[in-house]
Amino acid sequence: MGAPTEHRAVGILGTGSYLPAEAVPNHLVAERAGVTADWIEAKTGIRSRRYAAEDEATSDLAAAAARHALDAAGVAPGRVDWVVVATSTPDHPQPATACLVQERVGAVNAAAFDVNAVCSGFVFALVVAARLLQSPGAAPGGHALVIGADVYSRIIDRSDRRTAVLFGDGAGAVVLGPVGAGRGLVGAHAASHGALHDLIKVPAGGSREPASEQTVAEGRHSFRMSGRSVTEYVMTELPAAVRATLAENGVDGASVDHFVPHQANGVMLDRVLPGLGLPRARVHLTVAEHGNTSAASIPLALDAARRQGAFSDGDLLLLAGFGGGMSLGTALVRWQGSENGAR
Repeated sequence: MGAPTEHRAVGILGTGSYLPAEAVPNHLVAERAGVTADWIEAKTGIRSRRYAAEDEATSDLAAAAARHALDAAGVAPGRVDWVVVATSTPDHPQPATACLVQERVGAVNAAAFDVNAVCSGFVFALVVAARLLQSPGAAPGGHALVIGADVYSRIIDRSDRRTAVLFGDGAGAVVLGPVGAGRGLVGAHAASHGALHDLIKVPAGGSREPASEQTVAEGRHSFRMSGRSVTEYVMTELPAAVRATLAENGVDGASVDHFVPHQANGVMLDRVLPGLGLPRARVHLTVAEHGNTSAASIPLALDAARRQGAFSDGDLLLLAGFGGGMSLGTALVRWQGSENGAR
């Protein structure tokens, strides 16, 4: 995907997040999945996750995170040009969940659309939105609201230990806009491996397998994942993607200050991190308390780190998403500190 247009620097002006109120510790999911709470933590590093309330849908979580990000950025909703929601659990098959979010936050001048790259979705959406703001026809000084939001508690099979113990619900958001020279999106890399599309899927509910009594009875509307094969994919492809990102942008791994990965599985991340070639990077993990929140996991971790004061002006961040498709997306971002306009 290469480097962005240099004369129109676009970066993160503010972050926000939202987690449902209900915390679900391991012991509440273990018995139905046929495991123990200790087994879950030992295999995944997860101790708890959040589940959306019965009256909460993906757009509700996304809108709440979006409002926090707009407040942090000091950007009024009417100044937003694009609303992009990364999700694989939309409110409805159509319209786009982003349109619901646009209405709820009051971004009346924005165009809105969804991106579905499953757990890679936030990085894909971030890069697409940045490129839209940098396009030759875009008005200078534009803004985009980019949100990762998912409610996986609605699509998991609570008896499937491969998936039920991993997933939680949440939303994270960023506001993109103009930043100073030498700040913002440095470059990005994306890849898809469609031959592996069967590794992660919800088989029914689309045009291939429309909903029917049979698909419901067979549980084919539930999320399915071949966990071991997914781990093998990540162990091979994530280091390759990180190396490609650094090489394409002329960046030494030792110059990366922060690494914010998709929070898929804490044990898997511990295995893959030493091989990424990021010797100085501080790794930001929220998986123990949030679980795997799919497209929301990177912006949730990003917002948690920002609120803790982890980032300084000029710090170099590497974001990395990986998931269904199979797909990977990485982005290098030079942080603009609050003294220069970001919050």
